[in-house]
Amino acid sequence: MKTATPKTAKVPAKGPAKAKAAKKAVEVEPLATGSSAPAMSEGQSIEEAIGAQVRALRKRQDMTVSELAGQAGLSAGMLSKVENGAISPSLATLQSLAQALNVPMTNFFTDFEQKHDITHVRAGEGLVIERRGTKSGHQYQLLGHSFPGDFAYEPYLVTLSKGAESYPSFRHEGMEFIYILEGEVGYRHGNKIYPLKPGDSLFFNAQSAHGPEELRKLPLKFLSIIVFQRDS
Repeated sequence: MKTATPKTAKVPAKGPAKAKAAKKAVEVEPLATGSSAPAMSEGQSIEEAIGAQVRALRKRQDMTVSELAGQAGLSAGMLSKVENGAISPSLATLQSLAQALNVPMTNFFTDFEQKHDITHVRAGEGLVIERRGTKSGHQYQLLGHSFPGDFAYEPYLVTLSKGAESYPSFRHEGMEFIYILEGEVGYRHGNKIYPLKPGDSLFFNAQSAHGPEELRKLPLKFLSIIVFQRDS
């Protein structure tokens, strides 16, 4: 006659084990932003950083793996390993790639060495600078310095006080984003005028003539963020 083996009852976890189980139960995927910018890699190795830079520079110049490999005197397979961070490329290899891409070899190390810089500007402490339009009663407060890289960024707080003149003739390289904080304005871009109130924004190619033309309610305050490619 067989004797039934009693089942072992599960004892609820206590102490650290219970806390660990609870933490595991509530773990979820990290929240993602709506941005399309590439995600940052945590703990990226120098080989991966170099490979990512080589790939980015190659794509920026609209070159295929085969084209770059041929110009650098490498096999396509070797270049793929470099771009994937699978190998540690020699200085000779990096020099050949730099020559083929027409960039300084130090460009391959920028992502690995780059500091995560930041600018903190307290209310009212933006650097007042002279720009075109200042003479017309437009005050520009620079809210941050530009970081190293292929593009420059200029964030401004622009204030038009009472008595300011319209100035719809700004033209410069790059793109510009403006966001109205206070006042009302008819803002010209090209051959069209856009009525803007607090909360309204424009994002446009800054090579076309633009600027505040109809000063409907002063004082007028708005954020202006200009982005343009640096001279090579």
